[in-house]
Amino acid sequence: MALPIYIQIHNEIRKNIENGTWKLGIRIPSERELSAQFNVSRMTLRQAIQTLVDEGILEQRVGSGTFVANEKVQEKMSGVTSFTDIMLAQGKEPSSKTISYHSLEPSLSEIEKLKINQSDKVVRMERIRYGDGLPICFEIATVPEKIVQNLSKNDVTNSFYASLKHKLGLIPKVSKQTVSATLASEKIADYLDIKKGDAILLLRQTTSLQNGEPFEYVRTQYVGERFEFYLDSKKSTLE
Repeated sequence: MALPIYIQIHNEIRKNIENGTWKLGIRIPSERELSAQFNVSRMTLRQAIQTLVDEGILEQRVGSGTFVANEKVQEKMSGVTSFTDIMLAQGKEPSSKTISYHSLEPSLSEIEKLKINQSDKVVRMERIRYGDGLPICFEIATVPEKIVQNLSKNDVTNSFYASLKHKLGLIPKVSKQTVSATLASEKIADYLDIKKGDAILLLRQTTSLQNGEPFEYVRTQYVGERFEFYLDSKKSTLE
């Protein structure tokens, strides 16, 4: 089965970056130019661009255009903590709203992060996560379909880690996280009840099981003024 057009464009753009055709920090061609180059509508082109922005490969600057993201300083963090546990530890009632939930072919980034094949299916879901009814973050999470095939949609979208542990006997063990600063797009601002251009912290996380098998790749955009990161010598978490 052929990959969706926007995923094919995503992969082609990423290849241009990885092989050095597009250097770090440069402004990429306009939507009009890229739409003509790939012979697609601007809406399809925007899907590909937004996916690359969500992954931290591209960055959009208000009034300037879209650029290849510069390499960011990475802060090593350890420990695996679910959003539900984080909220409960802060005395807040966690909840979430599922925006989309689909089984589909993986993008190049998902293949790389989850160490799967292009022929493997993944489940990709978009959620808004809340603490005491206040939007805290917007999350795009991808998991290999084979891992969650015996779980219901409700199991996956609500307290996923608890479902893994209690229904499948699987325990998240290792998490690799990177954090970078960005600005809220119009879409994200609408989801999180903030203004376009407000400060956002983008967390990209790959989580593995005890045997080292990656099972989840998450891109989460947090409202800067509603939480903080902190790091101690034993574990890291999010507030």
